[in-house]
Amino acid sequence: MTTDSTETVFGTEQVRRARFAVAAVFTVHGAVTGSFATRVPWIQDHAGVSAGQLGLALAFPAVGASLAMPMAGAISHRFGARTALRGLLALWTLALVLPALAPNLLTLCAALFVYGASAGMSDVAMNALGVEVENRLDRSIMSGLHGMWSVGALIGSAAGTVAAHLGADARLHHSIAALALTALGLIACQGVLDLRSEPDEEPPPRFTLPLRSALVIGAVGFCAVFAEGASLDWSAVYLRDIMDSSAGLAAASTTAFALTMAVARIAGDKVVDRFGAVRTVRVGGVLATAGGLLVVTSPNSALAMCGFGLLGLGVAVVVPLAFAAAGRSGPNPSQAIAGVATITYTSGLIAPSAIGSLAEATSLIVSFGLVTVLAFGLVLGAGVLRAGDRRVAAKGVGVPGTAAAEPHA
Repeated sequence: MTTDSTETVFGTEQVRRARFAVAAVFTVHGAVTGSFATRVPWIQDHAGVSAGQLGLALAFPAVGASLAMPMAGAISHRFGARTALRGLLALWTLALVLPALAPNLLTLCAALFVYGASAGMSDVAMNALGVEVENRLDRSIMSGLHGMWSVGALIGSAAGTVAAHLGADARLHHSIAALALTALGLIACQGVLDLRSEPDEEPPPRFTLPLRSALVIGAVGFCAVFAEGASLDWSAVYLRDIMDSSAGLAAASTTAFALTMAVARIAGDKVVDRFGAVRTVRVGGVLATAGGLLVVTSPNSALAMCGFGLLGLGVAVVVPLAFAAAGRSGPNPSQAIAGVATITYTSGLIAPSAIGSLAEATSLIVSFGLVTVLAFGLVLGAGVLRAGDRRVAAKGVGVPGTAAAEPHA
């Protein structure tokens, strides 16, 4: 989206303010997800759908996101990054209202399709701006930005838990939340960088298959998101069924995993700046693999929970670094980020069902054996994230507007 001619437009202080603005955008985005997740049981009852029908409906956000994300680059090219993000984020926050209004399965699927499409497009736009700010600050911020998304999700889920406990109608709850988050999002977007394409720059295609570089980087993100989705959705079941834990302890394992992810992402930028993207992901892959092995071999609940904690710690910074690498892998950051996001969304979609299907055919222990293998894939594939290392990027590897250096193995 940007060229060298735009580098002098923004001063240091403006870029620093833009960092906090983008962090606020990530927080708002996460809060929408947290608000929705806590009211799914209410939405199911209101729409009158069975568990199987709900599972079908919950696939539509990922379908909508995957189809719509490639359009984010074209929208940003036409309207500019700030205006595009403002519109897409508002579309996402307001889409929170739609699922609770659905009276049946068909309308619920349609509502969740729109919900997912707006989520995906705003996701691409805010990650592209995050990468741009990181480039200009010359230090890692993407892990912290994704950590703020996790914080937003926790805030949204906490508010949703209170609303559910009070028996509040989800239509009222989500309407109030949508209006509040839309206002906060519009305020936050005022501070992001107002990047615009050059007049003679070719607009990106509205729909396109992921770039080759995005496929390679996305494969690493796939492994991380698969492990994350499997752990979030199945850790409580694993402790209950395999470790014979109480319901409270089983639920606590999921909360602990989510908190580990959030804390690791917020602290991850300093680690990435110190050791680089590739080394950080390789060490993370080792930790995640050790965590997976601990889960499948653990004789008691305490060690299994430690294993899930190591899994969360190990995969926490992979997706932020995958987005950073995609944003520096070619001349069109939004298109590359959209490709990586499509692959990671797909991983998040298939992970829970894949774990369940394999567990039904074998056992949950075997299912998390697969998670462990994919975690080890992070160790083997970390090198493709070299473009996510700002220190390598500063030498001209895969950064738009610079002379490309020889690729690193």
